[in-house]
Amino acid sequence: MNLTRDLARNSVFILIPAAIISAFLPWQDLPFSILIGGLLGILNVKALAWSIEGILGTSHVNAKMHFFAQFRFVMLIFIVTALAYLKLVTIPGLIAGFSVVFAQVLITGLKHARRPGN
Repeated sequence: MNLTRDLARNSVFILIPAAIISAFLPWQDLPFSILIGGLLGILNVKALAWSIEGILGTSHVNAKMHFFAQFRFVMLIFIVTALAYLKLVTIPGLIAGFSVVFAQVLITGLKHARRPGN
């Protein structure tokens, strides 16, 4: 889907400079955390788009799509919890990465909605 590709590209253009700038802050794991948070956010949006495309192709929500939506959420929580428990990432960095992707979802969505023919 063109929208998710634009979203990922725009997010990477913000996440990489943010990680480089955060390397100069006193938190050691912050750059890695920002990149991991952004990656998890992008993967989550791509999985959500895939799930919605599957739902729109049918007249009802099937069990496979419902299971995948729940599985996606549980895996996201599991990964974030495991990374934080192992002290590989910091919570502020993950939140920063997720926030960049969330902002790009809003901005990219508005740009695509305003295009003629939508």
